[in-house]
Amino acid sequence: MKKSTRTLSAVGMLITLGIVYGDIGTSPLYVMNAILVQSGKHSLAATAPIMLGSISLIFWTLMLITTIKYILLAMRADNRHEGGIFALYALVRPQAKWLIVPALIGGAALLADGTLTPAVTVTSAIEGLKGQTLGPLHFSNGQGWVLLVVTGILLGLFLVQRFGTERIGWSFGPMMFIWFSFIGLVGLHNLWAYPAILKALSPTYAITFLMSPLNKQGIFILGSVFLATTGAEALYSDMGQVGKQNIYGTWPFVYLTLMLSYLGQGAWVIRHAEQVLATQGVNPFYAMVPTEWRLFAIIIATVAAIIASQALITGSYTLVHEAIGLKLLPRLRIKFPGKVKSQLYVGAVNWLLCAVTLSVVWYFRTSSHMEAAYGLAITMTMLMTTLLLHAFLEQRHHPVLAKIYVVSFGLLESLFLLASLAKFVHGGYVTLLITLVILTVMVFWYYGNLRRDAYLEDTEDVSLLDFLPQLTALSKDDQVPSFATNLVFISKVTPDYQVKRAIVYSILDQQPKRAAVYWFVTVNETDTPYECSYSVNTLGTHNVMDVQLYLGFKKPQRLNVYLRQIVNDLLEEGVLTDQTPRYSSMPNRQVGNFKFIMLNQQFQDLGAQENIPIGDLILIGGRLLLQRISLSPQRWYGLGFSDVVEERVPLFIGQAPDRTLKRRV
Repeated sequence: MKKSTRTLSAVGMLITLGIVYGDIGTSPLYVMNAILVQSGKHSLAATAPIMLGSISLIFWTLMLITTIKYILLAMRADNRHEGGIFALYALVRPQAKWLIVPALIGGAALLADGTLTPAVTVTSAIEGLKGQTLGPLHFSNGQGWVLLVVTGILLGLFLVQRFGTERIGWSFGPMMFIWFSFIGLVGLHNLWAYPAILKALSPTYAITFLMSPLNKQGIFILGSVFLATTGAEALYSDMGQVGKQNIYGTWPFVYLTLMLSYLGQGAWVIRHAEQVLATQGVNPFYAMVPTEWRLFAIIIATVAAIIASQALITGSYTLVHEAIGLKLLPRLRIKFPGKVKSQLYVGAVNWLLCAVTLSVVWYFRTSSHMEAAYGLAITMTMLMTTLLLHAFLEQRHHPVLAKIYVVSFGLLESLFLLASLAKFVHGGYVTLLITLVILTVMVFWYYGNLRRDAYLEDTEDVSLLDFLPQLTALSKDDQVPSFATNLVFISKVTPDYQVKRAIVYSILDQQPKRAAVYWFVTVNETDTPYECSYSVNTLGTHNVMDVQLYLGFKKPQRLNVYLRQIVNDLLEEGVLTDQTPRYSSMPNRQVGNFKFIMLNQQFQDLGAQENIPIGDLILIGGRLLLQRISLSPQRWYGLGFSDVVEERVPLFIGQAPDRTLKRRV
């Protein structure tokens, strides 16, 4: 996204409609239907109170959670213009170690929600054709053909992701503008016939309905009401792409059209209560549309559902990219098919999403059954975001506001979570299972890395300063064959110059590696999304360089490009001696060759480590298993066409001898 589109403008707001509001914008397709299904059969006299109470709950849910929490509060917690649960965690993680817990749970739940949104939105849209006669075409009431059409649409959507959506993305904004205008006008048309429905905007109807005997579900009705705000998290997550000003500028229009649609649906249900009570499976969204507009309604609803699905898919890529940068997920191959950084593609995530989404479609079969599973994951994400925002407000020295915020929104979202848990036996277990699988991967990778690094730091670090004389002498020793002009190790160098013993072992022991310059590169993932900077410490030499590279969690890690630029900078400054090769096909080449050493440290026998607690063994073992299926370091660091040597070395070098070994006489 270009910087100009982040400022408030007509073009920026149009783009925002296409990127941000797909999920929350398609909620009118299924929210009122879910409420009617959950409310069950009731008398004609009860129809008006139920509709007034339900719409009042929707209005105030959107007001409190979407408008106040996300629009007014969360968007103030921007990480260099970036938003979302991981960007927020990156802001507050220095404050307390335990904040990783809500970040992991919230991120896992948000990714799980991404598998349900495409399924429920596209299915809801296509189901509008059931029983319809449109010209010469008549669509039956069967679900089989709906499943086939939905499968075709979703499969096609996932197939085109690898090519990027930049060419068609420009049309998303205008299409969503048409969608919101359409649902607003249709809603207004029905509201005009029953203006008394506007009383639902009073909070008294929401409170009265929750405690009314007409509401046989009690607080569990909130599980369906909550579906109206499931896309609120996307407003915060997509802030970096479109800019908060454009979200501020478009939300009033979106909120107005959404409420007009809900009010119109409520007015239609009240006016046609007998039809609703007598007919099974009436979706008030399609039912309130005049017959002559029905085909257009279905077409535009399907387009909006596809756009919403696209937003969730690309949002999942971004979320995974951020999680990898923060070392919360294993490395995966990331491609940038578009011309902007926000356009990325993660093949493994794409096909996993495709498989799970299509499985959800065929397992639940109907949108009403999918709605039973929908919303549980996102309530967990919102509650975790509340905890992180509480830490942010405290960090900004607003302790009173932080306490008021966490108590009020914590209680409110806990109530929604409790209501959503009632869906567990009706399909919510699927959402919870997906969340737990993703969370398990995150826990093994994050905590496995922590425990593995703890053992490395405790037993295997040495001071680089102690080996500077040997490295200097080795560079000048003509009796040792030259191994490379620039020998690069990608490994952490601490502020007191501690490095892994395995690195020094690789250079000096067995067959010494002679190089003109030894580079020790530390890649620091920073909390700022697109930072790209470096510092160099020569350690008082001309041949040993401690490079600290600072890359934002959204910055691609193309080390070969960055390192060549660093070498050129140091040559121009006279820090490095001339590296001009004697023979070269490139005129005026000043930089010598590079060789990258990748150390693959492993336990010799994980199960035989007697001094390591069982919990650490499980975490480290899980981490090593994930490492085998994740992207290799050379591919992750953009070294696919560079000279890379991978060395397998034991995790512990120079282990203590086994004193039980005895010599036979």
